[in-house]
Amino acid sequence: MLTIPLQLLLPLIIMELGLTIAALIHIFTHNKYRIGNRIIWVIVSFISIIGPVIYFIIGRDEE
Repeated sequence: MLTIPLQLLLPLIIMELGLTIAALIHIFTHNKYRIGNRIIWVIVSFISIIGPVIYFIIGRDEE
């Protein structure tokens, strides 16, 4: 069985958590989105590491 040391996973976990927190802060402090609404983007932001990236590329409105 292949085991991955925690030292290799820790940076990825920290990056995922940081992106999710940044996306949630932006979602809750802004009311305008290019596509969708707040509830949709909160749900999407919890989808692994790709959710917050999708929000920052597609959902965030340029204010």
